[in-house]
Amino acid sequence: MEIIRHGRNVHEIHLVGRTVQIAMLSDLHWDNPHCDRDMLKKHLDYCLENNIPVMLNGDTFCLMQGRGDRRANKSDIRPEHNNARYLDSVVETAVDWFTPYASIITVIGYGNHETGIIKWQETDVIQRFVDLLNYKTGSSIQAGGYGGWFIIKQSASEGATGMITTRIKYFHGSGGGGIVTKGAINMTRALESYENMDVFTMGHIHENSARNDVRETLENNSRTGYNMKHKNIHLMLTGTYKEEYGEGASGWHVERGAPPKPLGGRILEIHYVRSADSISKIVDSRKFPI
Repeated sequence: MEIIRHGRNVHEIHLVGRTVQIAMLSDLHWDNPHCDRDMLKKHLDYCLENNIPVMLNGDTFCLMQGRGDRRANKSDIRPEHNNARYLDSVVETAVDWFTPYASIITVIGYGNHETGIIKWQETDVIQRFVDLLNYKTGSSIQAGGYGGWFIIKQSASEGATGMITTRIKYFHGSGGGGIVTKGAINMTRALESYENMDVFTMGHIHENSARNDVRETLENNSRTGYNMKHKNIHLMLTGTYKEEYGEGASGWHVERGAPPKPLGGRILEIHYVRSADSISKIVDSRKFPI
């Protein structure tokens, strides 16, 4: 699978099929003891078995146990990372763990946990992870941005001339997520901030949901002139793989009044639709079926 890099945070892949899928995951917090690695492995195995590309939209790592980090907690470090080479050991063990999935991972974006390490520890864990994983496996995974664009070019079959384009705007996220609105405001803000997107995806607030909005647009057809059309925009929030509520007895998550959060990412589906005189698409997403 070729990943075309148009810029630091603009990437493109080509997929073939009347219906194509791409898994959008975020907030794995893979190195945190509360990461549900069993669920994560099931989801990545599902993608591998079904040849579904994967995009990671920030906070792949937690990275809070380094020297001088005021968030550090001795209970929140895995034994294999409890050493004098903390950040190195996270990267090296992650490369080993993700090696079976290197062929389906496309772009890995940054979250606030990774950018925090750049700011305070002066090292880019995402770029180090991508470089070492590519070196070990021969893959061509790309490092993205905290936000960016992921473009899907889709043809119905090999060699087909008709092709549709789906523009995905990704943003790791900001804010704490409203306990009542559960990210709905974040999605509405995205509609005011970005143009020409077919899909918006965000993580960070550890919610898992989707909705479809419609905008009136005007298109110019060479045969029929100007026509009013409806543009569908799919907006989704991807959940976390870190289960930090537990029994609700104690801890930072509980003490700040946060509820249990939905675990898992989402699978984006793009359906190629061809009529007598046009090509269009239907876009939707769903939670993992396992």
